[in-house]
Amino acid sequence: MDSILDLIGALVVLTGSFFLFLGGLGLYRMPDIYTRIQSGTKATTLGTLLVLLGAALIMPGWALKLLLIMLFLMFTNSLSSQVLARSAHRSGVPAGAATRADRLAETREDMS
Repeated sequence: MDSILDLIGALVVLTGSFFLFLGGLGLYRMPDIYTRIQSGTKATTLGTLLVLLGAALIMPGWALKLLLIMLFLMFTNSLSSQVLARSAHRSGVPAGAATRADRLAETREDMS
């Protein structure tokens, strides 16, 4: 039974590593800061969650601690990316040429 959990855990860790690689590639390839933030946050959150889940499968004694880390990660990654994007927008960082809509600017115009 332990070898099956170890194999499944190793596959989950490998899948998570692949998503972490895709997140890094997205940071390099995306055209502007807003898409880089999204790429970095979404892919690395999923990748890190999968790596932690794989580690929990490999080391079941650590499962509770890793679950708490995963919960903390899910709350903080989404919040930090939103704060980074909002501060970039407020400081006037331009969006990429392919950006069609700026909902945050539209919201700010409605409020004033």
